Amino acid sequence: MNALTTEPLLWGDKRFHTWNYEMRRQFGEKVFKVMLDAGFTCPNRDGKIATGGCTFCSARGSGDFAGRRRDDLVTQFNTIRDRQHQKWPDAKYIGYFQAYTNTYAPVDELREYYEVILQQPGVVGLSIATRPDCLPDDVVEYLAELNERTYLWVEMGLQTIHESTSTLINRAHDTQCYTEAVAKLRKHNIRTCAHIIYGLPQETDDMMIETGKAVAAMDVQGIKIHLLHLMRKTPMVKQYEAGLLRFLEQDEYIKLIVDTLELLPPEMIVHRLTGDAPRDLLIGPMWSLKKWEVLNAIDAELKRRDTWQGKLWTPASPAGQL
Repeated sequence: MNALTTEPLLWGDKRFHTWNYEMRRQFGEKVFKVMLDAGFTCPNRDGKIATGGCTFCSARGSGDFAGRRRDDLVTQFNTIRDRQHQKWPDAKYIGYFQAYTNTYAPVDELREYYEVILQQPGVVGLSIATRPDCLPDDVVEYLAELNERTYLWVEMGLQTIHESTSTLINRAHDTQCYTEAVAKLRKHNIRTCAHIIYGLPQETDDMMIETGKAVAAMDVQGIKIHLLHLMRKTPMVKQYEAGLLRFLEQDEYIKLIVDTLELLPPEMIVHRLTGDAPRDLLIGPMWSLKKWEVLNAIDAELKRRDTWQGKLWTPASPAGQL
């Protein structure tokens, strides 16, 4: 695709490369993620690397909509799958190991978890959320093996490229660690999705766009852009009370998203552009609860500007091919 074209690029009826579009292209039908909690913890919580966790992370390790930890994985899978089927009666599934750090265990244990989900009827692949500092060589070798026989994504939280912010949010790894982890995965052609957050403490709009630009230049095949949600009982509440955090306004967030989409390579799959948090835990911004209103506003702004994903992207540092 020519990123400098004056004609809008369209993915179905969207002006950005949506996850839904890509799944229908890959599999010929609707595919949704079944969110799982396999009982992992995190080296940023248990003291191996740090304690306290990322300041924005909930008590459920950002798996607030995943299955119940006390249930076995098959029970979780069936429960979440059936709930999702209420929206999409006919679909295939990707098992999404979402909560905490899902490569933080010996390979034999990982194999047990992943394989049982791959055996479930209708599963076409796996998506595994982890940290860049939890990819030892033997784990990467197993992921490479999985990548040869199923549709695999590894999702990693970058959140920001700014080390000052990283310190504030207690990310407990640097950006170089992240880029090195991407290189390890891409050596085996493993699809990689970068998570970033807009609205982190003390970040300006320019800082956020710099993070988006950095991801556009990485050899990653997908991106998730999250709006920062402040949730009760997270360490970030103290930062909010200390005046270190300002909630983004909806219009501001929509502008940031559209500005970022223009910079992303057209091949990069957009897994998410916003999100929501459990209503009973959310402190703000409250407008984020109207998820579809936000997504529709993003579509409307893309159309109003007559812009699209990749309009301003230059192929000097293209993202890796699928």
